[in-house]
Amino acid sequence: MSSTSTTSLKDLFLNGIIKENTIFKLALSLCPSIAVTNNLKNGIFMGAAVLFVQTMVNITISLMRKVIHPKVRLPIFMLVISGWVTVTSMLMAAFVPDVYAKVGLYIQLIVAFASILARAEMFASKNSFMPSMADGLGMGVGFLFALTVISFFRELVGKGTLTIPTSLSSAHVITFMHTKPLLIMVLPAGGFLAVGILMAFFNWIDVRYMKKGAVSH
Repeated sequence: MSSTSTTSLKDLFLNGIIKENTIFKLALSLCPSIAVTNNLKNGIFMGAAVLFVQTMVNITISLMRKVIHPKVRLPIFMLVISGWVTVTSMLMAAFVPDVYAKVGLYIQLIVAFASILARAEMFASKNSFMPSMADGLGMGVGFLFALTVISFFRELVGKGTLTIPTSLSSAHVITFMHTKPLLIMVLPAGGFLAVGILMAFFNWIDVRYMKKGAVSH
């Protein structure tokens, strides 16, 4: 893909958000979608970390693709991924220590995310800089979107509040419900339930509206 039009770059970007959303469509890297999404702030920062790693890994692998020997490509990919995860982990520990204290373990587990390695192997290693960056941004934004929606749903239903980050070091808690919330939604079991409900909802929208629109055109 030596020449890529603006339209195709846009398609690559949107593909990762809609058609191949890591959580809602591919059901990959589900651990953080259950473990850290009982709080909107934590979900947003975890999603942002994956967005940064996914984009930087795609860019790095794309720039290195001509010098990576096929027989050692997987160890090289893992080395690149672990390097960017380390950078992300150190930045979060320095600038958002309160969030890192809660999600730091899962930041380090990004190394093992199948979605990161899959895009490096299937796309970035075969395409030039701009398409690889668009693909990485799309997949990362899709992951951030999924974690934000799940976190929003779980905290609102499970606690009746939303913890909205106002800066790197502070957040504002808004209370919406003064009745007894469904506490199960902020427990691990609630994570599975929320992911299942939202996955079914977005797939229903896809079947009901997206594919119907494609047929009518």
